[in-house]
Amino acid sequence: MRAIVCVFSYFFHGLLSFFLLALAVIALSSGQTLHLNMLPWHGQSFSYWLLFLALAGLVSLILAICRIWRLLFVLWSLAVLFIMVRGFFLGPYTFAGRPEFYRALCLSAAALIAAAGAWFQLRRPAHRKLKRPPPGTVETQ
Repeated sequence: MRAIVCVFSYFFHGLLSFFLLALAVIALSSGQTLHLNMLPWHGQSFSYWLLFLALAGLVSLILAICRIWRLLFVLWSLAVLFIMVRGFFLGPYTFAGRPEFYRALCLSAAALIAAAGAWFQLRRPAHRKLKRPPPGTVETQ
């Protein structure tokens, strides 16, 4: 079960990072300003924040998959969860109706599961060590 949650975490954060990257590139190339009320940034700097966050998410994902610096991925996933919950439910954001509320609830639940998967991959051993006989002994098969 832990392996499935870890793979879900990689998949969720990979899709989120690529979505943020595409959104930032489109906004920066067109010169349009983005307005997402659930996030704390506004104006032209918002597009640069999205670009930076997308790149940070991709770097943390690649480092976690390569098992180089898995703690960064845990911190990234907790930051995503915090921003989603704060932006959707604890900030001034208002929902247009029940379907939008349920989408935000499902997205936040997916971020929670992905954060659990990031935690599980942190606790996984980097690689298994083979038992070797002590030096000076002869192996028999």
